[in-house]
Amino acid sequence: MTRIQIDLPDATAQAARDAGLLTPQALTQLLKDAMRRQAAQALLAGAVRASKAGRQPLSMEEIQAEVNAVRKKRRAKASSAA
Repeated sequence: MTRIQIDLPDATAQAARDAGLLTPQALTQLLKDAMRRQAAQALLAGAVRASKAGRQPLSMEEIQAEVNAVRKKRRAKASSAA
């Protein structure tokens, strides 16, 4: 388990606390959602670059292979950090 300390303006911290967003579970979900959005944005940016380069769109099988490769890399990184 990693402990993280952040500095927030008092009003922001109080509003987040009142909304139930400062619990470990809520913060975990917020971070996961943000990482998912970031990955989606990177995927879309890659699609735009590929389109501009004249590449054909990836097939569903190619997309799944890419997703599997990223997941495998993340699992390996997570297990080496543990």
